[in-house]
Amino acid sequence: MAPRKPASTSSTQSKNQSLEPFRERPADTVLTTDQGIPISHTDDSLKAGLRGATLLEDFHLREKLTRFDHERIPERVVHARGSAAHGYFQVYKSLEKYTQAKFLTDPSLRTPVFVRFSTVQGSRGSADTVRDVRGFATKFYTPEGNFDLVGNNIPVFFIQDGIKFPDVVHAVKPEPHNEMPQGGSAHDSFWDFVGLVPETAHMIMWVMSDRAIPRSYRMMEGFGVHTFRLINAQGKSHLVKFHWKPLLGTHALVWDEAQKIAGKDPDFHRRDLWEAIEAGDFPEYELGLQIVSEEDAQKYGFDLLDATKLLPEEQVPVQRVGKLVLDRNPDNFFAETEQVAYCVSNVVPGIDFTNDPLMQARLFSYLDTQLTRLGGPNFAEIPINRPVAPVHNHQQDGFHRDTINTGRANYHPNSLGGGCPFLANPQQAFKHHPERLEGNKVRQRSESFNDHFSQATLFYKSLSKPEQEHLIAALQFELGKCERMVVRERVVQQILANIDAELATRVAKAVGVTVPKAPKPAKASKAKNTVDKAPSLSMENTPKDSIRTRKVAALIADGFSAKELAQVKKALEAGGAILEVVGPSLSPVKSDDGTEVAPVRTFLTTHSVLYDAIYVPGGEKSVAALQLIPDAADFVREAYKHCKALGFSGAGTQLVEAAGLSKIAAAQDLASDPGVVQNAKADMKKFNALFITAIAAHRNWARQGPAPS
Repeated sequence: MAPRKPASTSSTQSKNQSLEPFRERPADTVLTTDQGIPISHTDDSLKAGLRGATLLEDFHLREKLTRFDHERIPERVVHARGSAAHGYFQVYKSLEKYTQAKFLTDPSLRTPVFVRFSTVQGSRGSADTVRDVRGFATKFYTPEGNFDLVGNNIPVFFIQDGIKFPDVVHAVKPEPHNEMPQGGSAHDSFWDFVGLVPETAHMIMWVMSDRAIPRSYRMMEGFGVHTFRLINAQGKSHLVKFHWKPLLGTHALVWDEAQKIAGKDPDFHRRDLWEAIEAGDFPEYELGLQIVSEEDAQKYGFDLLDATKLLPEEQVPVQRVGKLVLDRNPDNFFAETEQVAYCVSNVVPGIDFTNDPLMQARLFSYLDTQLTRLGGPNFAEIPINRPVAPVHNHQQDGFHRDTINTGRANYHPNSLGGGCPFLANPQQAFKHHPERLEGNKVRQRSESFNDHFSQATLFYKSLSKPEQEHLIAALQFELGKCERMVVRERVVQQILANIDAELATRVAKAVGVTVPKAPKPAKASKAKNTVDKAPSLSMENTPKDSIRTRKVAALIADGFSAKELAQVKKALEAGGAILEVVGPSLSPVKSDDGTEVAPVRTFLTTHSVLYDAIYVPGGEKSVAALQLIPDAADFVREAYKHCKALGFSGAGTQLVEAAGLSKIAAAQDLASDPGVVQNAKADMKKFNALFITAIAAHRNWARQGPAPS
């Protein structure tokens, strides 16, 4: 097809002739209005003369501006800042013993999914790495309709009853008088709420832990939070907790690092997810189930309907039943990531609700939110929300109705439409579990919801020593930001003191409040199989046997050892890691053998907090140049402070002392510091093996604290 000859209809077009080659497109992609009317010029409005008034009859101008004026929809009240991806889920073997849901009973079926990750507190413009809960919402497009598993990266929640949801969100959001702080919980109103609502204690331990600052969405667990039901074809019900287990393990940032990343790259988690998928490093998670019979529901020492409690894996192991793979980025952020509507009420035959009072409120709230945010009841017709299962009903009209119904019968029963749509076969249709309900109308809670501290203590006691130190420091930071003494006192004396005495004492001293008296010992649970410690709650027990997708910065200048860099790059990439060269500028850098390498980043455009490990190859000239660059020494010093893996081969070891790490400068093996690998003799085979081991460990927490001088 010959290219169309552009029309020269104005002075503006004549000045932009250089753009015309880019405007040559096949005829079927010409610019049109929303009504399909072809438009040949969109750079100038219709005017009465070259310098005259703009004419109201310019329908293209009016449409273009109107659409622009209305292209923003209300952002989500919570989970406003998100990132998402397409993928699929496939069950390993049939779970027909527990459920009739087809996507869980047919191992040959690949169920399309759309997963959205998010922060909770901040607006769409906040940073990714703030201390916050992370949303992990999955929409399964099953043959029986959409199932939305709307979860978080923390298995419990702040409150027990959904009627308190507006209160906790109002408290954690920016304070209404000054709209600050954005994206953070370190302020008076949130901790005022916490101190007055003891049921928040368990969730507070999680949010102050490293779980609230994940390394990436790809290295983050997900939880359904609530207890659901699985119902098989015979109507037998089992209670179930849903888990997502990342195959890369569960890893976190350190707090200082997270704060700096927020300034260096506020899109850190978004970018990480997008780039991993584009590179073919598809995020993978396994679906885990904790299944409990109805008869055993009361034997674990707490109420399974209480969303502030978790079911320790040491009591009921997690069965890994299928895999989730995210293999495609959205085509358009707004149309998909922003318009996707998750509703807790979206379940399919074989999955049902329980009487969890937080869940019951969410069944109403999520649907109600979408009605406002997406402009009416037809949001399910937006492509990203549209089920793959056929939809037939008598719903009609309303804002944004896309379906064009035909025929005269829009009611049931009818004869004018031949009785269509017919009622489904009872064996295939969704059926609510016929749970027996009886009781008086009351505004009360069950006594089984009264224990607010035992699981908070269990979580804290189950953490490794470094994780406990991080949690204490987080509480010291957050409460240290509170201006009102009474708020700090109440949290320490009425919440933390009931969790752990040492924890409360250390926080009290740091925030200037009276050290609380030791509380009375809690009554021992009557349940036979309660646990005092749950190793599954510590991220230190996550798999640490892979360097897949880990990012390593190689610091070079003219004269670097090409051989050493090439060998390390080959070894790291063989293990699935990514090595990026960082240099003084983006101009090619000459090696010791004359070859050139173009840096991907410079010391000005990147920072050590954006990498998992640092490598410095040998080359006397290169290392001498790096020693004169303050940012290069800062790169090494910062990575050491954040307990990351550091590798120095050949003359690269000289940069260790230049970075102010003199105490480890003379060491040549892993014994002195398992996270620092040095090899002045450039035995690259041994060096690579040790460096990969150090990176896979994620952090060397034994190094925690200020860098040695």
